[in-house]
Amino acid sequence: MKKVLVLEDEDSIRSFVVINLRRAGFEPVEAVCGMEALDRLREDPEIRVALLDVMLPDIDGFEVCRRIRAEGSSIGIIMLSAKGQEMDKITGLVSGADDYVTKPFSTAELTARIDALYRRTGEEPAPRREDELRQGPFVLNPRTRVLEKDGKRIKLTQIEYALMLLFMKNRGKPLSREELLSQIWGKEYIGEDKVVDVNIRRLRVKLEEDSASPEYLHTIWGYGYQWDT
Repeated sequence: MKKVLVLEDEDSIRSFVVINLRRAGFEPVEAVCGMEALDRLREDPEIRVALLDVMLPDIDGFEVCRRIRAEGSSIGIIMLSAKGQEMDKITGLVSGADDYVTKPFSTAELTARIDALYRRTGEEPAPRREDELRQGPFVLNPRTRVLEKDGKRIKLTQIEYALMLLFMKNRGKPLSREELLSQIWGKEYIGEDKVVDVNIRRLRVKLEEDSASPEYLHTIWGYGYQWDT
């Protein structure tokens, strides 16, 4: 069963989400506050996707997201925001979220986002015949999903790993935002391409000596991004 953490303090919304997730074949794990959500995740390693509401009675969803990433977890994270403001979306993504959904949302949209992210986080390791990708100071092992720079491991979320794998397989080739959205988030993704830009920004912080002047992950203005080593 595909387990999904549902962190939502409003009973009516949480019950609505839980019912529809069950109908879609998921197994919801409920939490009503941030600290309870963190406990649920520590207790159940089978949870691979989390829905985090932003407004909570104790710590907000952004802080929950930051703590999840600080503990080294690479589970898929989707933020639920009632405001729909651009800053909320950016804050969630910068905190380590993979995606965001604005309330009110359709159940079809929500389950599609969860399903796409669950497929991404649940991918099987690549066949053993696939060698490590070695480019410049970077080594990416597709079987263990580990990226190293100069022999030091770089912790990546599932989306960040997928981006790195795509970039390293297409070294020197410009990739458009639309192509990145389709390849990483799925062809059915209906969100904004801002999610690409924020994830690239996070990657640069982890990969580059100076993220403001990237040496490896370059912007192709008006188009997308290109990986060069």
